[in-house]
Parts: sequence; structure tokens; C-alpha cells
Amino acid sequence: MSDPYSSASDAAAKLAEITGVQSHDTALVLGSGWLPAADRLAEAGSVNAEFERAELPGFSDAAVAGHSGKIRSIRIPGPSGDLNVLAFLARTHYYEGKGVEAVVHPIRTAAQAGVRKIVITNGCGGLNPAWSPGTPVLISDHINLTGASPLVGANFVDLTDLYSSRLRSIARDLDPSLDEGVYVQFPGPHYETPAEVRMAGIIGGDLVGMSTALEAIAAREAGMEILGISLVTNLAAGISDQPLSHQEVIDAGRAAATRMGDLLAKIVPQL
Repeated sequence: MSDPYSSASDAAAKLAEITGVQSHDTALVLGSGWLPAADRLAEAGSVNAEFERAELPGFSDAAVAGHSGKIRSIRIPGPSGDLNVLAFLARTHYYEGKGVEAVVHPIRTAAQAGVRKIVITNGCGGLNPAWSPGTPVLISDHINLTGASPLVGANFVDLTDLYSSRLRSIARDLDPSLDEGVYVQFPGPHYETPAEVRMAGIIGGDLVGMSTALEAIAAREAGMEILGISLVTNLAAGISDQPLSHQEVIDAGRAAATRMGDLLAKIVPQL
């Protein structure tokens, strides 16, 4: 993508053509283990359209198990009328080697499609032993250990309150059981070593994973308000003596699908 913003504009135009929706209100990026929750959210409204994401300029097929290579446009009732929600059922991960522009292309496309609020989710490892697999945790801040940024040149974007305190307050009002934590993005695709997990805790991290931070930076650059939600799918390396596997991530997401879907169905209309 030589001009990422132009490519996003082209993708948004094609999106409007396919969905028949000229402007979307909110976007969702669904991470590993979250796919079943999208179906629960759709049950709360109606589907405008669902299609392969590769139909849009600049997008490619999903490369990770537990992700669907589709984009879904959903109409849901809101307190002031119907809302159009753009749900990305897959993401491009930094470790796929396609570059940061490909990672954040969905975010920039959503911005060009009118989105001003975005919910970014992920499946992650938790450092708090009290967070059993299937626990949702609001992201209060992040630490980006990828060594990369979606911003180019002297583009000094303020990341204070990156994960909106206002949106987190709304989420906690709707579900007081929600806890908060700092998310640490590692490059992946290998899982973190126990020593790396200890380091993450020392520098202030509570959650570890391989996504989200770069997307959030791009969303802030585009002027969006961001709500981040992690689904703890396993205890991070060294917190538990059990080996890590991607199947564990998928299974934990399936087990928590009803709760995650109900959570999104409650939160998204109120943002």
C-alpha cells in the first residue's frame, strides 16, 4: 500500500457499495476466541451484509485459526435510534510480516466509513492468577513492545487516555464485575517466555498478547474513541505450569462466547 489513506478511502467506498450503508457508527475488531460472540451480537439486531474481507481493496484473507475472514455490517437498536456496527471478524497480525500498514488498514477503513467509536478485542494471557480463562478485562492502557508504529514522520499523536476512561466507565456501569489492566503487545508469533512475562509485570503490564496496541494508535490518529477489552484465555507463561497452545485460546473463547456476546450486546449500543 503506497498510500494507506487513499487505500482506506477506496475500501470504505467499496464497503458502502456492498453493505448499502453509507456511514457506520461503531466498529468492532474481534480477536482470537471472540468469533462466537459476534453471532450473539447479531442476534440483538439484524445483519445488513456479510462478505469476505478480501473483497475490499487492501484486505487479505484471515491467516489465523479462530478468526473468520469475513466482515459483517450489523444494524442494532440504540437509545436514540438504530446504529450501524462494522464488525471485523478477523485481523491482520504484525507477526504475519505484511507490515504495519496492513495491520491498521481495517482501522483506517472504518474511519473513512464514518466510525468514531471502536471496540478492539483480543484473546490474551493474564498475569493475575485471579483472572481465570474466560475472564473479560477492560484495557486501561498499553505498552507497545513491537518496536513499530503506524504513524509516519513528525506525526506526534497524544496517547493520553488512549483507552477512553468515559467508555470504560460506561462498560463498568453495565457490568460492575469488569476489572481493568494494562495490555502489553509483544511481536509474536511465539508465546512469551516466563522471563518475558515477569518483565511485563515489572514494567506495569497485566495482560500479554500479540495485537491491539498498533490498532489503537491508528484509531487515535483517526480521531476515534477507543474501548479495549481483553478476554483472558490462559494464564501467561510462568504464572501457570501448563504449556500454552492456540487451541486453548480458541476453546476458552468458545466457552465464554455467551458472556462475551451478551457483554458486547449491552455495551455497544450505549457507546
